[in-house]
Amino acid sequence: MHLHPTRTAVDLAVAGVVAVGVGLVAQEAAVVAWGGALLVGLAVARAVTAVGVARVRAAGFEMLWRSEPRTRRVARGDVLELEAEVRNRDTRAARYVGLRVVASPNLEIEIEPAEGEVPAGGRLRAVVKVKAPRVGRHGLHGLSLEVRGSPGLYEVPLTFANPFGIEVLPRPFMLTMRSPRGGRSRMVADEGRPGPLSGDGMELRELREHRPGDPLKRVAWKASARRGTLMVRDYEREERDVVWILLDASVELWSGELGLSPLDLAVDEVAAVAMRHLGRGDRVGLGVLGARRLAWMPPARGPAHGIELMVALAHATGTYDSDRSDLDEVDVAMRVLEHMRPLDPAAAARVRPSDLDRVARRVDRVKARSPFPSAAVWAEAARDRTLRSYLAAFGMSSPPRLEAERPRTDARLAAALERVTRDKPKASVVYVWSVAPDVAARPELGAALARFPRRSIDLRWLSMRLEPGIPKTGSESMGAVGDAVRVRALVAQERGEHELRRQGIRVERAVPRAAALPPPSSTELP
Repeated sequence: MHLHPTRTAVDLAVAGVVAVGVGLVAQEAAVVAWGGALLVGLAVARAVTAVGVARVRAAGFEMLWRSEPRTRRVARGDVLELEAEVRNRDTRAARYVGLRVVASPNLEIEIEPAEGEVPAGGRLRAVVKVKAPRVGRHGLHGLSLEVRGSPGLYEVPLTFANPFGIEVLPRPFMLTMRSPRGGRSRMVADEGRPGPLSGDGMELRELREHRPGDPLKRVAWKASARRGTLMVRDYEREERDVVWILLDASVELWSGELGLSPLDLAVDEVAAVAMRHLGRGDRVGLGVLGARRLAWMPPARGPAHGIELMVALAHATGTYDSDRSDLDEVDVAMRVLEHMRPLDPAAAARVRPSDLDRVARRVDRVKARSPFPSAAVWAEAARDRTLRSYLAAFGMSSPPRLEAERPRTDARLAAALERVTRDKPKASVVYVWSVAPDVAARPELGAALARFPRRSIDLRWLSMRLEPGIPKTGSESMGAVGDAVRVRALVAQERGEHELRRQGIRVERAVPRAAALPPPSSTELP
């Protein structure tokens, strides 16, 4: 139990020490006794506070979430309201001066009431408002209550470990969930562009002479009798696109303000375009690429496939994997052990962070209580993979790696462009979401673009926007630096887009528009 002195206690302690010192110098016993009494009083107040808080905890001071189940799925930027309850089974009220949620730093949280009293034998209901500006798995690990002892000189933080998981998907997720399902089924083709082609359909295309292999049910008997030759009805069918979306998820693209980084914006844009094509009946495939291939989903159609695409965008771009996280194995073990102690003290007892094997053996025991027990991560070593899976299971933070992945990402992107031209069904439209390239500095990608069969496949490049994530606040000097970086990013983007247009590649920019339903925006291509 950790006791923290209040400002009043610090002032009294300083006054007591000064009084004792002055009394000793002046050889005044009364002054020394007065200063000593202050210090003794502080010690007594500390002991009384410790006993009182220990009594409250022993009586059964607990916290629970009133929301079931223990995981919620929301759209990025949406506000989720939860209700928590703190119960006091003691015969005395507990006064607190601070109530906060222990949660992932990727969440913006407000809680009410921030201060007050938990009545004796009663309960306190707190409303927690959570805003999720970034996709992925995030955890609310519990509440921390700053209890003030009866003398009012010391505060004791009481932490209630009670995990709650929030799975944040791209913004178009909410519009998808609120849209009506069903409708008439339509016959769709496996590949190609939208257009009227011969085949089975509802619209009459033409009357033509019978050819071997035409079914008798399509014979136009009256027209055949008038013309004196066998005629058949030929109908139109509408052929749909096969769309591939390749997303550059280099770990450095997470840099910038929370919710405004290039990847934050690109994930929403990719989801909006994917859902737009799925709504037309097109087949949509997704490739998420970094230093390695993070996700690869073959083209398919339907609402269920749309949700799978959004889940892949939310999780494959994360930074729990060992090659995308700035935490090494020892750092991960320290975080795991620190999180484990209030949740299961017995599992964390007598375990040091440096003893990685013992920490890893305790993970499976505690992870069963996590909101996302099946969360998977990538790491070369099995022990490292086990430790990192604990972070993902509880939605703990894992900062992105500082080293850039650009050269390796370019190699993966070049290989993906070649693969989508070979795979079946044949692609008709390919979107590439990446930073506008300097072809001279990215020769491998430039060569892949030069070989791409643009006559048969519509290739579209969408430049990631870097400038929204550059902070605009701070001192005057920092503001000038931010402006300079922003201008440099815009100039590099314009040059890269100009080079792409010179090669005959269609360059587009995703522009946000107001959505008919909350959350605030969706995106579409001009």
